[in-house]
Amino acid sequence: MVQTISVIGAGTMGNGIAHVFAQSGYKVTLIDVNAAQLEKALQTITKNFDRQIAKGSITEDAKAKALANIATATDVAAGVKNAQLVVEAATENTELKLKIFKQVDEAAPAGCILATNTSSISITKIAAVTKRPELVIGMHFMNPVPVMKLVEIINGYATKKEVTNTIVELSKNLGKVPCVVNDYPGFIANRILMPMINEAIYSLYEGVAGVEEIDTVMKLGMAHPMGPLQLADFIGLDVCLAILNVLHDGFGNPKYAPCPLLVNMVTAGKLGVKAGEGFYTYAAGSKELVVSGRFR
Repeated sequence: MVQTISVIGAGTMGNGIAHVFAQSGYKVTLIDVNAAQLEKALQTITKNFDRQIAKGSITEDAKAKALANIATATDVAAGVKNAQLVVEAATENTELKLKIFKQVDEAAPAGCILATNTSSISITKIAAVTKRPELVIGMHFMNPVPVMKLVEIINGYATKKEVTNTIVELSKNLGKVPCVVNDYPGFIANRILMPMINEAIYSLYEGVAGVEEIDTVMKLGMAHPMGPLQLADFIGLDVCLAILNVLHDGFGNPKYAPCPLLVNMVTAGKLGVKAGEGFYTYAAGSKELVVSGRFR
């Protein structure tokens, strides 16, 4: 039974993953080479627990117990040495993930499951750089992790059924809803989502409608909680572009080719919420919309 978890990467996804494991009673080591990022992550986790307290979903005592379950480390080898499960949540960069998995494979105990939170990179490719491909699996959480119920579980070519079953049960223990899929470009979530976002960008690029009109049609007409252009800003336009490139390269199908407007915006540094401007503009340090973007 898995009880000790190491999470690599203390960014938005990593701190959210550490949060839900710790809240569910698991011992978590949050690992990042940047000590300042670890401190920021702990502050974010604490604030998110405070939000839960304000909503009445947890108590002060539950918060204290959860925070006590989280340790931090700046050295990967030291941080994974006692882990039964490692969840990698670093930047969506193939070479970086391969480097991390090689390092973790050398340091983690025999039998430790190695999971990646990748949203599009091949699990089989990641597993191939380890000596334990049968223990490598995708565990794709949705953002924000403490709120979103879905965990997309991705089997690599060599992933053992027992490993899949373990991760399914673990996800349920976190209060999540696991969905098992196979390892093809974009898996399910992004194979369907990204072409929709790309088509929305093409609709803007071709002058069919403005930003707010496109998002309003999808929100009110299709019952989406957020329009595709605002969602792209939230995800990060650079991330959207990277995933579309994975789909385009993986399938060789022109329908996945990124819209030239998306490429230009990423090149110009207009990456969405994290840059303060994308299809919309945002208040500094906030996800709140200020005004719609310059595309009308």
